[in-house]
Amino acid sequence: MEGSGSRSRLCLSGSDLGRIMEELIRRAGKDLAESKCAIALTGAGMSTESGIPDFRGPKGIWTTNKEAEAKAYQRYELFLNDSRAYWEEMLGFQGTYGTFYEQMRQAEPNPGHYALAQLEALGILKCVVTQNTDGLHKKAGNKKVIEYHGSIHALRCISCGSRFAREEISVDRLPPHCKCGAALKYDVVHFKEPIPLDVMEESAREASRCDLMLICGTSAVVYPFASLPRMARFPSGGLLPGLDVTGHKAHVKIIEVNADPTPLTCEGISDYFIQGKTGEILPRIVEELKEARFHNEH
Repeated sequence: MEGSGSRSRLCLSGSDLGRIMEELIRRAGKDLAESKCAIALTGAGMSTESGIPDFRGPKGIWTTNKEAEAKAYQRYELFLNDSRAYWEEMLGFQGTYGTFYEQMRQAEPNPGHYALAQLEALGILKCVVTQNTDGLHKKAGNKKVIEYHGSIHALRCISCGSRFAREEISVDRLPPHCKCGAALKYDVVHFKEPIPLDVMEESAREASRCDLMLICGTSAVVYPFASLPRMARFPSGGLLPGLDVTGHKAHVKIIEVNADPTPLTCEGISDYFIQGKTGEILPRIVEELKEARFHNEH
């Protein structure tokens, strides 16, 4: 199937599944080997493969517990109005959210996480921008990680912007406070809470200057995160005022690895789409990259 312009979009289906899959995995390895500034965007699809439940899937936390979903939409306002009540809820004194965070902390990276860490170690991947708050990319070994929606492993002050490792701050007395005197919250970005400006700017800068974007395990429907592939594809529009995008590559490869097609697939934003689990596809792409590099060097 043809996408917009000269970009092609291939979807796997029917009897051609295996052949097209292998072709696209080889293509992704070759494209990565030839890239100079590759970045990855990742979403919940990577975390679910580590046993972390999602929120909106058939057995998701909010699908099966509408009360938990309603509380999630009220959580940021609760922090602003009653930071102690917010912390009681987050620590699991009320509801099960604290228990969920503990489950996330105990999760381990899967082969997809380790594949991205390997791409960074090989000097290919320059940055991971993730929607996930579980910290598994760092746990797998990635050094340059932008946690777009924050992290369960950190606390943040919305007054001065300071961040602290979770274990640095005592919660014996609630709410915990920043050095500036303001109440701290989890670094996780809640509904109705703005994305921290430093995170938005750094993510947009990485998207605008990359020459390859590997999109892994995200449905690409949650904004403003979902705008990042469009920033890479159309650098002249949609950027934050004042961002320096000097050095942006006019031609960028955008590759999707996901269980199902996304709006990026259907709108032709991505160059091609590889259907499957990230934990299975990404390690194979790494092997193809190594093979492509070997042939290029010999």
